[in-house]
Amino acid sequence: MQHIIKSDHRMFSASDDSTMMKQIQATHAPDGRELDVKPFLHIIEDILRRANPIIDGGFHGTQEHVDHVEDSASLAGFDDILEALAYIIHKISCEISCKCSGGGDAHATTMVLFNTLTSYSWDAKVVLSLAAFAVNYGEFWLVAKLSTTNPLAKSVAFLKQLPDIIEHSNSLKPQYDALKKLIMAMMDLTRCIVEFKELPPQYISHDTPAMSTAIAHIPSASYWIIRCIVACSSQIASLIGLRHEYTASTTEAWELSSLAHKVNNIHEHLKKQLALCYQQIDEKRHLEYYQNLVHLFETPHLDNMKILKALLNPKDELQPLVVGSTKTRANLEVLRKKHVLLLISDLDISHEEVLFLDSMYKEPKRPEIQYELVWLPIVDRLTPLNEEHQHIFEHLQSMMPWYTVYDPWIIETAVIKYIKEVWHFAKKSILVVLDPQGKVASRNALHMVRIWGNHAFPFTSEKEDALWKLENWKLDLLVNGIDVEIPDWIAKGRVVCLYGGEDINWIRKFTTTAKAVAEAAGINLELVYVGKNNSNERLRKNIATINTEQLSHYWPDISSVSLFWARLESMLFSKLQKTVENDYIMQEVMTMLSFDGSDQGWAILFRGSDEMARAKGDLALRSLLEFNEWREEAELNGFVPALKDYLQKLHTPHHCNRLILPGIDGGIPERVVCAECGRPMEKYYMYRCCTD
Repeated sequence: MQHIIKSDHRMFSASDDSTMMKQIQATHAPDGRELDVKPFLHIIEDILRRANPIIDGGFHGTQEHVDHVEDSASLAGFDDILEALAYIIHKISCEISCKCSGGGDAHATTMVLFNTLTSYSWDAKVVLSLAAFAVNYGEFWLVAKLSTTNPLAKSVAFLKQLPDIIEHSNSLKPQYDALKKLIMAMMDLTRCIVEFKELPPQYISHDTPAMSTAIAHIPSASYWIIRCIVACSSQIASLIGLRHEYTASTTEAWELSSLAHKVNNIHEHLKKQLALCYQQIDEKRHLEYYQNLVHLFETPHLDNMKILKALLNPKDELQPLVVGSTKTRANLEVLRKKHVLLLISDLDISHEEVLFLDSMYKEPKRPEIQYELVWLPIVDRLTPLNEEHQHIFEHLQSMMPWYTVYDPWIIETAVIKYIKEVWHFAKKSILVVLDPQGKVASRNALHMVRIWGNHAFPFTSEKEDALWKLENWKLDLLVNGIDVEIPDWIAKGRVVCLYGGEDINWIRKFTTTAKAVAEAAGINLELVYVGKNNSNERLRKNIATINTEQLSHYWPDISSVSLFWARLESMLFSKLQKTVENDYIMQEVMTMLSFDGSDQGWAILFRGSDEMARAKGDLALRSLLEFNEWREEAELNGFVPALKDYLQKLHTPHHCNRLILPGIDGGIPERVVCAECGRPMEKYYMYRCCTD
């Protein structure tokens, strides 16, 4: 053994010597046969795991391992492969036993094994060598383990003069620990080499930098694995004939540790190359999947199943869908030849959004309105799944009576890329509509749905155009489906005033003055506070004050306020997609949104379908305080027309309007004119993080 150690030390320091590599390459003449080494590797792993001794606690080996090896051994066709290779494994086993028992040169022994395996590929060389080693190693520990209980094993151990494992546990432990670490290092490097062999050639070629680097290093890696097998076998052989006296050598343990260090370094280098290969493979697979997705959407289909499978079920799960609120699993067949609305969002989708869709989904529909809704959450694939994300996902899922994907973390990266690049999903939720043949009817019907609900079915651009032709700028358009009392007030001819803003002092002055003016004018005035967009905390405080002081009507459900402003945004973006010039409804929507973007309050008054007046806070309050100036005109022409005329008289050319447009998929228009003066507005960029 000492001779081998000296030789190992000499060769270890010259591991990258080009002469040695030329010797190794000279032995390599593969005959082209393909050998599936995976079944062998399973058996080898099981033998080495089971045989590995634990000095202070007996030997490894559980029923789980037994089941594992039985499963591995039962692989189809494995018996035939093993039968064909039994001779070469036996031959290598004998070579190892003979060469390592005689204290020969480790490098020379390694080269003998390479010459024996000349016709095999590199991965087959190391696996077959490991198989031969596993036979010897397994037999040794089988005898050692049973020698205390089995007469046959005891006699064999006696003839071999093996040291008593328990008796010499303290002196043997350093050797066993070093042996164990080296075997683990050998197996890790072998698995890595096998992984390179199994990389799909259609996605990565040998001239790829990472692959070519690995191919250049695999012969050296194979050499050091077999060299380690020789060292381990020599270590085991050194125990024979030392039944009564065994003196551990720290040099032997050091040598094994040094080899383990060498092999681990090679493994780390190859692992990096393997990671680069997998990265390139993933990129090519994702590109292929993406291109396939593009092709699918460009190709006519008889139904929507190919499209839905590619989007929602890349892993061919039997039941990839689940009804969120009931947790009932479902097959994609439930969506066959149906209109499918894909709700695409991240895990930050607002509860108000979900509740609105819930009311629309559950409301009674005409027989011809048939569709299914599916939530497809987009999760950050770079962020690992944790309990918090899982809890948020499950909570949102429980709020949804429609279908959701069962596991958003298995959605293909290419699908997410397609959704972002083609359907322009960024942060805001979108509602993509697929017709019964899987064709995209709308890239985002959320605007239509917010404005018209189920009346927008089948949610196509043509339907959207038809619905806009029926609309006028009136109060119904603003509050339909939000406030059930307002339509009744309209029918009774009352003046309805919607007002908003955050300044509670202005709200007090405005509502008090408005009530006094209404009484003086002899009109029925209904005041409704609609708050301010994205200001929930301040909104709640204002509503509480308005309720306590009975200043006006209000919407107690904050989600109604959110829907009011979301509908206005949806109206604007719906109009912007049509690129309509001088569209009256679009101008009025922009005015409302600019009111909300200011720091003031504001008010808009309606009576019937054709009377409207509006103004920002100071102007609105001033016009009411100066009611006596236009009282006669109000009595003659009506309250709202007279107010509108007076507001125009008060208007000055000096003004500052701000229009804040959230980043929705419709895009930001290059040119927006001021709702008051008609001049082009300056464009600024604003980034906001609002946790209110």
